[in-house]
Amino acid sequence: MNKRERVLAAMNNQLVDRPPVGFWFHFTGEKGMGQACVQAHLDYYNHIDVDIVKVMCDGYFPYPIEETITCAADWRKLKPLPADHPFIEEQVARAKAIRAGLRDDMCMFYNVFAPFSYIRFGSSEELVMRTLREDPDAVMAALDAIGQSCVTLARRLCTEGTCDGLYYCVQGGEKNRFTPEEYRKYITPSDKLVLEGINPLTDNNILHCCGWAGDANNLEVWRDYPVKCFNWAAFIENLSVPEGKRFFGGKCVLAGFDNRVSGPLFSGNRQQIEALTDALLDETQGLPGIMLGADCTLPAEVDVQHFQWVEDAVKRRFA
Repeated sequence: MNKRERVLAAMNNQLVDRPPVGFWFHFTGEKGMGQACVQAHLDYYNHIDVDIVKVMCDGYFPYPIEETITCAADWRKLKPLPADHPFIEEQVARAKAIRAGLRDDMCMFYNVFAPFSYIRFGSSEELVMRTLREDPDAVMAALDAIGQSCVTLARRLCTEGTCDGLYYCVQGGEKNRFTPEEYRKYITPSDKLVLEGINPLTDNNILHCCGWAGDANNLEVWRDYPVKCFNWAAFIENLSVPEGKRFFGGKCVLAGFDNRVSGPLFSGNRQQIEALTDALLDETQGLPGIMLGADCTLPAEVDVQHFQWVEDAVKRRFA
């Protein structure tokens, strides 16, 4: 199988010659924007023999909130971005350029944040949570507008940018932030708006249940989201790969490696990383729909040769 065939088969719980492997990290400094960012992606994906391309949205974390927001009612002024807004245009251009420069025919996914993340990145955590308590409907109206912008971005990424799907990052499900009922009431509608807007075009989407805060999430709020593959913080959630596959209804899962500096993937030697890979392959033997990856983005200082050691171990196992 080639890389594209392997990933699509795994996402559909079909037989594969070996589990696909994918890891990623942020590109910082001058590599975070423009042509330097494109080249940084190509230098990585054309050098390390992984199966999955995930295009980072570095430089585009803050959503462009052009209205002045001082009170909850101000959120109602927020409108969806036009399709030619630089926030959209520039990300589509990044995806197109990376696709054009890839050495192999690989499935390419673009990192798109859910509206609840974008609204906080574009304003502040304090403002969003305060106004959500004051007037939930006003904040939900803003989340809906941002969600419509996400759909526009995602559609252009998959048509013009030739991405195969989204790596859709949901956040805010920490147990100390919302109850499951609160999250489903206030945040889930905008989460699903994006997926339901893009699924008719491509349903090859990965849901990243982000453990960014280091706190356990109410994972149950995401388990019914309409995606083909789930990625979660297995080590923060204390939910192993086989357990996660059962939890998410038997769908394809992308998991297995701790992304933190303390984890073997970042700080281990070749013997330790290969041993961990072998243990994961033993743990998931016989299960369809397994892709090997990390809990989240690796620190930018990671030695990418560590990813090659994982790939090499998988190839030896299935030679």
